[in-house]
Amino acid sequence: MAIVKIQPRPRAAVDSPKVGFVSLGCPKALVDSEQILTRLRAEGYVIAPTYQDADLVVVNTCGFIDAAVDESLSAVGEALAENGKVIVTGCLGAKQGGAFVRAAHPKVLAVTGPHAAGEVMDAVHAHLPRPHDPFVDLLPPQGVKLTPRHYAYLKISEGCNHRCTFCIIPSMRGALVSRRLSDVMNEAENLFKAGVRELLVVSQDTSAYGVDVRYRTGFWRGRPLKTRMNELVQALGALAEEYGAWVRLHYVYPYPHVDEVVPLMSEGGSGILPYLDVPFQHASRRILKLMKRPANTENTLERIRAWRAIRPQLTIRSTFIVGFPGETEAEFEELLDFLGEAELDRVGCFAYSPVDGAAANALRGALPEAIKEERRARFMMAQAAISARRLRALVGRTIDVLVDAIDGPRAIARGAGDAPDIDGVVSVIDGAALTVGDFARVTVTGSDQHDLVARCAQLPRACGRARY
Repeated sequence: MAIVKIQPRPRAAVDSPKVGFVSLGCPKALVDSEQILTRLRAEGYVIAPTYQDADLVVVNTCGFIDAAVDESLSAVGEALAENGKVIVTGCLGAKQGGAFVRAAHPKVLAVTGPHAAGEVMDAVHAHLPRPHDPFVDLLPPQGVKLTPRHYAYLKISEGCNHRCTFCIIPSMRGALVSRRLSDVMNEAENLFKAGVRELLVVSQDTSAYGVDVRYRTGFWRGRPLKTRMNELVQALGALAEEYGAWVRLHYVYPYPHVDEVVPLMSEGGSGILPYLDVPFQHASRRILKLMKRPANTENTLERIRAWRAIRPQLTIRSTFIVGFPGETEAEFEELLDFLGEAELDRVGCFAYSPVDGAAANALRGALPEAIKEERRARFMMAQAAISARRLRALVGRTIDVLVDAIDGPRAIARGAGDAPDIDGVVSVIDGAALTVGDFARVTVTGSDQHDLVARCAQLPRACGRARY
């Protein structure tokens, strides 16, 4: 388990209290970690690079599936063994009101749920007080980030109003709470000003942004704007174009108004990327009904065709669950048929896991693990062929990429269809002269099931930079 490593400020006093930080889970949890770290730094705490250097450790946990629970409990145990003073936060902390974590690790100092920066700070103050020193604790407007300098996650809301039977997130993170539109836009602008080239919009349900406040009118740069996904996307796209940056949309439920978002996507260059992360989860109407998935009556295939007619270069990412209680072989075959027709670009698949507290656990027809894993393997084999075919169609094309790293003679980059960590990469074999965080123009020369290989599009010794 790696502890978050952030270089302490050189001017910080030697005796300043030091906090170690371990961040687990999804991008929404990462944003929670960033908010806590920002408040810690704002109050003068130093972020320790190791357990041994820390006066106490904060562990931000995940509790979505059993494997995540095990990883989180292991991380807490490691922090206790290495340091001894641990504050637990995050989704696992909300389970049984904190009793679940305390039962496994009774020596933790405090336990809070997710999106609880204030409670975490209260616990830190109780065990490691530190007076504010404005001469030492200066912070940049964008706050502390755990991502590389050139991309960042932008969380637009917290919680979820849905009650999907396989999910326990609403019991941990609560109902939907949308952030003020002006706060979202101000954070986005601060990030762009700090050099961020790609913003990844995240939430539990991006399409539902503003539902909880009845799409009330907010203001940005003196203009009235409704607190609604479409208006937010339009404003973020315009802002991104000002700074020559990308915006990528994640966790987009396929509500009807998403059809109005696709035309707002850029056809090339900066702005809203032609990329949608849409968690379809299944194709069988009966299974979707058992899952209590929103928008399960939509004609998904027709809408996918319509989206691609508007933006032919659109990349669609999705996730699916196989082996859901009661899923028949015929319903699984229906899912495979859907996969073949939809030709999705990026796909993840999970064998159903009976998460403690999920309503689906009470459904009849639980499948043996062997069958669930066999279906997952068949699903991924079918998708691998689709992915390879779609990536092969890009060979010979010139595309814009964002450089993530330099690895010897090559650059590791991502195109418009590649979100960090979850999608593929573009290996620019002659890109050693590129700069991390810059855009570049490359020509695709090869592909496999997940990744692309490319060469610089212009001079043989220097890759041309894409300028927006």
